[in-house]
Amino acid sequence: MQTLTEQTSPSQKKTAEQNEVSPKAEQAGTEIKKKRKFPLSIQLCVALGLILCAVALEVLALNSTAFADWYRTNIFPMWVYIYGHITSLFPFSVGEILIMIAVFGIPVSLIAMTVLLIIKKGRRKKVGRVFGYIYLWIVTFVVVVQVNNCFILYRTSSFAKINDIPVNEHTDKQLEELCDAIVEKLNIAAKKVERDDEGRIVMNCDYNETARKAVQDLSSEFRNLDGYYVRPKPIICSFFMSQMDFTGIYFPFSMEANYNNDFYKAKLPCTVCHELAHTKGYIQEDEANFIAFLACIRSDDPYYNYAGYLTALTYVRNKIFEYADEDTKVRIDSSICDEVWADIDANSEYWDSVKNAKDTVFNSETVSKISGDFVEANLKANGVPDGRKSYGRMVDLMLNYYFDRT
Repeated sequence: MQTLTEQTSPSQKKTAEQNEVSPKAEQAGTEIKKKRKFPLSIQLCVALGLILCAVALEVLALNSTAFADWYRTNIFPMWVYIYGHITSLFPFSVGEILIMIAVFGIPVSLIAMTVLLIIKKGRRKKVGRVFGYIYLWIVTFVVVVQVNNCFILYRTSSFAKINDIPVNEHTDKQLEELCDAIVEKLNIAAKKVERDDEGRIVMNCDYNETARKAVQDLSSEFRNLDGYYVRPKPIICSFFMSQMDFTGIYFPFSMEANYNNDFYKAKLPCTVCHELAHTKGYIQEDEANFIAFLACIRSDDPYYNYAGYLTALTYVRNKIFEYADEDTKVRIDSSICDEVWADIDANSEYWDSVKNAKDTVFNSETVSKISGDFVEANLKANGVPDGRKSYGRMVDLMLNYYFDRT
């Protein structure tokens, strides 16, 4: 019997072989697809997880001062040691570079994304995904760093409480007594620093090692001031910083104590010590002011002594002039020596020159207002109801310390 078989041409066999896909090939293809999707899913989970952890820490700090205090004492110093060590290796401000990247890089990336979405018609989904993850990681970095290096610190116990400084009410007479004591010390310190032909101070001191040592030397008396200290750094765009009315800034994204290198420098040592105090977890402005004051007046450097007393006089004098009559004002001002007035006048002239500067990239008045509103809003959002006026609460700390601890 003859068996009929189906005849297949060579071309048909070739086509069948090409269309045939082995189970191994299918499995390999599935693994490739999984490998392409898997890292993106991990990125999303990790980023969102970090954000949720940061939010949880902030909520915990909001509801537990004890946790915030524990964090400042045990966890925050680790951030300073690790992150601060890295950024301190650079001679320039890493924070300033990050700001420049944000100001110029983000707009450029948005333009690049728009262009790619237009010309890459077949790959728009991939382009959107790539840029989406870039922006997600930027947001994650901002949230995590702000919470860990700034926001939690606003929820800690006060400097006075953890260092057993009594909090009492003081009279106007005591405030004026404190002012007289400061003026007496300031007049003496003014004679010990170098001056030019106009009687203005010629700064001849170090803003790095001396500042770090000055603040660290307080650690035997006050908590959380020991350990590693970051390297203070000047800002390149210092004039723009002056337009914002800033003499210094603690930048949590780089764990740096940055300072304005353009303004009249009679108070600069105190400014640097103030920013270093922030890097030790004392984020409140009045507390950083007080720490800086003590660090400067106890330093062996005469320029630091002078800057400490000069800064203190500014706050105490302003406080007195809120209520004092003309006779009291005249008495205080007449007790201040000519050398100090030379620096006070020079400082005022500098800030007037910034305010009235022409042909600048940005209008000084506009920059100052935007900066002031931002700082005010940021402080109030972090539980400081009096905003920028909180700087002046340094006077309360000085009064309590002067009359109750000395």
